Amino acid sequence: MRIAVTYENGQIFQHFGHCAHFKIYEAENGMVKSTEVVDTGASGHGALAGFLQRQGVEALICGGIGAGARTALAQAGIRLYPGAAGGADENVAALLQGTLVYNPDASCGHHGHGHDHTCGGHACGEDKQGCAGSHPEK
Repeated sequence: MRIAVTYENGQIFQHFGHCAHFKIYEAENGMVKSTEVVDTGASGHGALAGFLQRQGVEALICGGIGAGARTALAQAGIRLYPGAAGGADENVAALLQGTLVYNPDASCGHHGHGHDHTCGGHACGEDKQGCAGSHPEK
């Protein structure tokens, strides 16, 4: 199984649509066989979902993620584990052991909304690994 994690400095990067790197794990029989960190060379949920699909990824662990990205990943056949936080390696090990802590309802939509949402495990406006709750113009 190929598992991707939004990645920055060993941690799960908390804003899928702005993820510059993924760490991709090749797992077999519940054990990690190999890993590689890849530069996405793209941004935005559609481009990133396509990138992961071309990499043969079957599952994604991430922090905050919006509805458009969820749809793109579902269309690409990639299982999603959003709302995770902490070390990338530890989260993959937990997924393989069936103990991954994640929030299936986690979202991160910074496009034309109020300030009362959460992005993974933090509140909007709190700077967490690139998901600082800023609201750029469309």
